[in-house]
Amino acid sequence: MSFNFWQKWLVGLGACIVVFGLVLAFFTQSPLMDTLILQYYDRIFWPDNKISPGTTQYKNWVTSVLGAGVASWGIFITFLAYYPFKSREKWAWSCICVAVTLWFVVDTAWSLFYHVTINAVFNLITLALFAVPLLLTRKHFFGRDG
Repeated sequence: MSFNFWQKWLVGLGACIVVFGLVLAFFTQSPLMDTLILQYYDRIFWPDNKISPGTTQYKNWVTSVLGAGVASWGIFITFLAYYPFKSREKWAWSCICVAVTLWFVVDTAWSLFYHVTINAVFNLITLALFAVPLLLTRKHFFGRDG
């Protein structure tokens, strides 16, 4: 597949991350979020299904704020992939690679520490969605041997 395909893949992936972040931010208390995410996480931290109102408020706030951060991260990825990555500026490839690696290592380490295996699996899938285009476009930025 061509460089243009993978560049557009990264733009689309960034856009999907924006949408996911906005769903987290604005639909935290919805049945959609319960079905997609919260049913898996809640049973890890509250196996007896007893959550105080204050804890529920805190959980919803944290999820909403996390969504804002995820959406803004997606905006950065989208813009990087659309402009400087498309122009084959080395720093754009490196920026995406380093940011994704840092996110993956820290997020996955804490997920495993707190036994949130479902999040670690989600992270592996997301990493693969980034790693494939980054690996297959590397030569366009650094040459075949660089």
